[in-house]
Amino acid sequence: MQDYRIEKDSLGEVKVPTNALYQAQTQRALDNFSISGRTLPTVFYRALAQIKLAAAVANQHQGKLTSAQAEAIRQAAMKIIAGEHADQFRVDVFQTGSGTSTNMNMNEVIATLAGRYGEDSIHANDHVNCSQSSNDTIPSALQLSAAQSLKQELLPAMQHLLKDLEEKMHEVKGVVKTGRTHLMDALPLTLTQELGCWHYQIHENLTALEEGLEELCALPIGGTAIGTGLNCPDGFDRQVCKHLRDATGLPVTPSSNKFSRIASQDVSVRLSGRLNALAVTLMKIANDLRWMNSGPLSGLAEIHLQAIQPGSSIMPGKVNPVLPEAVAMVCAKVMGLHQSISIAGQSGNFQLNVMLPLIADALLESLRLLSRGLLAVAQSIRHLKVNTEQLQQALAKNPILVTALNEKIGYEKAAQIAKLAYEQKRPIIEIAQEQTELSKEELRDLLNPEKMT
Repeated sequence: MQDYRIEKDSLGEVKVPTNALYQAQTQRALDNFSISGRTLPTVFYRALAQIKLAAAVANQHQGKLTSAQAEAIRQAAMKIIAGEHADQFRVDVFQTGSGTSTNMNMNEVIATLAGRYGEDSIHANDHVNCSQSSNDTIPSALQLSAAQSLKQELLPAMQHLLKDLEEKMHEVKGVVKTGRTHLMDALPLTLTQELGCWHYQIHENLTALEEGLEELCALPIGGTAIGTGLNCPDGFDRQVCKHLRDATGLPVTPSSNKFSRIASQDVSVRLSGRLNALAVTLMKIANDLRWMNSGPLSGLAEIHLQAIQPGSSIMPGKVNPVLPEAVAMVCAKVMGLHQSISIAGQSGNFQLNVMLPLIADALLESLRLLSRGLLAVAQSIRHLKVNTEQLQQALAKNPILVTALNEKIGYEKAAQIAKLAYEQKRPIIEIAQEQTELSKEELRDLLNPEKMT
């Protein structure tokens, strides 16, 4: 049997577990929203606590809180930022669309903790939520937590992959292989050029995400309920953002149009779009790695990926490209989350978006999954070994090399030579020597795969 205490809110009395730090409104949310058992990510709660701390400092400066009240709230928020009391934040993601239940969960826990620091008169609404509403704090926490995840996890993971690609590009310098279009043999390229394509794709995604960081840090804090700033003192938004800027190292500023940041989540949809583009790039790389590793006898077998676990419960000795497969699933998940965020983003009826918890959960999950997926791809690339012998054998028999003879003998004649090479399974240079008047030396020069790259 669990012991309970009685808490009150504007709707009446509520039974709350005796040892719970939250109060009546959180308990109502726990009772009402037993839907998924999934809570918002820890990084979101940390960002929300950072905002509550900054708001307390600003409210003290504005004369709306005493120094003792502000200090008690600050100390309580610091505990949460440090990761303590995480078990007190249990409200389901699928709740009121403004995230009011999560905001009040934070307000109530901080108010209870603040009472332990000599200020038992701290009220969740009047003091912790002073100069705020759920409508500006929740989207602010959403943006702040996404910005921190982007800067601290995703961008470093992308830079890590770029570094590993650069090292591998240098390591395989001079290795020529058969290119492929439509999965079919095509003109040759160097392995460095192939990896360089991946490097460029990741770098373009990195640039786009870096460019989106600044707008993500323009917060609607101070807009209160709809963007007018009612019940918020002049300068409060600037003071909160300055504190957050100093605390996080991010370029945090007040949004120039708080109505927009409260009524819509366009900034999150744009970030999600960039994450979706990164997922597309990452899946292409993962699938290329899987194809290049296919075999080891009847596939392409151009590379050997690191063997990190047995690949079959019934076929002894089988090893599979498990990391690229896992990354491909990550990418599929992120693409699905982008669809959810897109639908949620248009659910801003009039002055408030009402799918904020869903957007926060999906966006932060995308950032987390991609960060780890990038590191998995980096590991695959760092440890891959090149099967040079296989590359050279395939290249020597590649009839598409005849493309280099087009200007000498014409497309039709070159196509005829390529067809014969396919049929007879002979090197293109032998067929060309028989079917043209070009000398062996000239053919050797024209059909040099390395020169074609």
